[in-house]
Amino acid sequence: MAGPMSGLVISNRVTIPLQEVEFHGIRAQGAGGQNVNKVSSAVHLRFAIRKSSLPDDYKQRLLALRDRRINKDGVIIIKAQQFRSRDKNREDALQRLQQLISKAMVTRKKRKPTKPSRASQRKRMDSKTRRGRTKSLRSRVSDD
Repeated sequence: MAGPMSGLVISNRVTIPLQEVEFHGIRAQGAGGQNVNKVSSAVHLRFAIRKSSLPDDYKQRLLALRDRRINKDGVIIIKAQQFRSRDKNREDALQRLQQLISKAMVTRKKRKPTKPSRASQRKRMDSKTRRGRTKSLRSRVSDD
């Protein structure tokens, strides 16, 4: 996770300095009584992808993601209001940012097209022949 002022560790070679992450305290939505109307315990996290120190491949992958948390200007906006404490919401927002960036970097394994085996082809043809024979037996018998 994040150290005292080190940064947000994404992988063993990539870390985001916390200076690049912007936090704003906002009032949380929903029920909560009198306190919720006064205390700004929810957190808005803003992270500008293009201005960040992330490697270019990370930036391109993130900008290509179809995620509602990334706006058209390439800024990730995460709203954290799950907890009553601002610090916990801040940690939650950072963790979600880390997960989003990690998810963008997962590459799917390329599919190698394979040919059907000769046995499977023969099996398929036999079942088609058998099915055709069954159907032909259902047809009307002619008086030849």
